[in-house]
Amino acid sequence: MSDGHKELQVVYLARHGETAWSLSGQHTGLTDLPLTPVGENNARKLGDALKEPRFARVFSSPLRRAWRTCELARFRGSVEVLPDLVEWDYGEYEGLTSMEILAARPDWQLFRDGCPGGESPEQVVARADRVVDLLRSVSGNVLVFSSGHFLRMLAARWTGIDILGARSLMLSTASLSVLGYEGSLERPAIRLWNDTHHLLARQ
Repeated sequence: MSDGHKELQVVYLARHGETAWSLSGQHTGLTDLPLTPVGENNARKLGDALKEPRFARVFSSPLRRAWRTCELARFRGSVEVLPDLVEWDYGEYEGLTSMEILAARPDWQLFRDGCPGGESPEQVVARADRVVDLLRSVSGNVLVFSSGHFLRMLAARWTGIDILGARSLMLSTASLSVLGYEGSLERPAIRLWNDTHHLLARQ
């Protein structure tokens, strides 16, 4: 008989707001960029979209773009900084666009090949698995603030889909996604992905 824990738990994933490099399409791993004014405004709108759920715990990447999004979304008082939530370390590809990388390496795929001088997919998987274990140990709903590629890997590891399949899980800045379980089957599932409706609200 199920204890109902997995049926009830919901994990909200919040990608950080816009930065200069997310706007230009440059790979932003550990470079600690601030939010743009648009990014800050959208982070506030993200907070409005998160007024209703109640969270047992809130976690954020230590990178400025994530914790500032968390702060503007009004979760500063309850957030726990989690180093495993940092974005993929792009190594030599830091600051480059996908087009620049592909011009030199036409067959490159991040979720298969990783980055020279940075992290391999297996290293990011190890971090994501630790986060999944932590999330599943919490009794109640959880909110996570992090970056695009890491959140895509986290969703893949939560659901058990193929790592390379994470490349198809596109994420916009200041978007909301929801992980959970499929009813009484307790099968890990993506319940909502890349929702940006809250960004259309006027302020």
